[in-house]
Amino acid sequence: MTHPFLDLAPLSAAHFASIEDRVARLLGTEQDVVIMQGEALLPLEGAIRSTAGPGTVALNVITGPYGQTFGNWLRDCGAEVIDLAVPFHTAVTADQIREAFAERPEIDFVSLVHAEAATGNTNPVAEIGEAVGAHGALFYLDAVASIGAEPVLPDAWGVDLCVIGAQKAMGGPAGVSAVSVSERAWSRMTSNPRAPRHSYLSLLDWKARWVDAGRKTLLHAPAQLEMLALEACVERIEAEGLNTVMRRHAVAAAATRAGALALGGGLEPYVHNASEAAPVATTLRTPPGVIASELVTSALATNPTLPLVAGGGALSKEMIRVNHYGVDATADAVRSSLAALGAALAEQGAQVDLEGARAAVDGAWL
Repeated sequence: MTHPFLDLAPLSAAHFASIEDRVARLLGTEQDVVIMQGEALLPLEGAIRSTAGPGTVALNVITGPYGQTFGNWLRDCGAEVIDLAVPFHTAVTADQIREAFAERPEIDFVSLVHAEAATGNTNPVAEIGEAVGAHGALFYLDAVASIGAEPVLPDAWGVDLCVIGAQKAMGGPAGVSAVSVSERAWSRMTSNPRAPRHSYLSLLDWKARWVDAGRKTLLHAPAQLEMLALEACVERIEAEGLNTVMRRHAVAAAATRAGALALGGGLEPYVHNASEAAPVATTLRTPPGVIASELVTSALATNPTLPLVAGGGALSKEMIRVNHYGVDATADAVRSSLAALGAALAEQGAQVDLEGARAAVDGAWL
């Protein structure tokens, strides 16, 4: 028997390189782009371990759980880490970054998450990049959740290491990811004796054996299905137009926020200011006495395909995420999610306005 997912012709180095080129165009970058054969945690960790070590003084911005993870990796590399943590319901500002530089001028590395899908906030990377560039630090950015939902422009923003994944707003696979690398970042890796080499985490292996070798021979057998899926999702974005895709996500976020406020029942946006809310996903705070994970379970009982999930860890008690990304960046997904949440709240005795929520969503989508 044959199957469309099996018995495929080998993916050539030229085909692999062409997919990298399309990802580079999506990012609007002239930097080297390396597609790594694993979920985005692979290049996220590999980029930190390649560029940080003893002597590194890192400003690690924490606006959600991934910032906490990056700080742990940096410390494990031997770096001195200065954590700049802000409440998860808000975003960091460029002025806060500048203040950190003024207090510790020796900072030479900055790590930041663009959009935290887990907490629903997004950070002003363009303004932060200007501050980081003026200071001269290496700039590392996690844009996994933001790519496809809002602009991601590593060259224009002075980002030295920009990691993306396709599984959220791009609507693609989780099994491959990519990182754009500036010349300055490559130089930092080369001079770092602790940078992984001959390792699955190694970016320098890709540099020496792939980029510098003219992208003629792959390091190892590629994840073929995931690479083809990545190519397909980039083709879909190209066909729809990146600006159109980003607009769908922005409207979905605005509609979810407006609909939740109109719904009532004590449900409120988790991120206080709409300007700091990520287009990729909207987080909502449940009313006192209502456990978010239980409310989500009730809402999903009639339709388990809705893009609803409770927050992770301690946030599971108070936060709901509406993951309106990829194929779910639609009015129907937002309407259905809020209707299910409203029905679940009503079962607990809350007063909700289902028609008001629906009207608010429809009005935001126009």
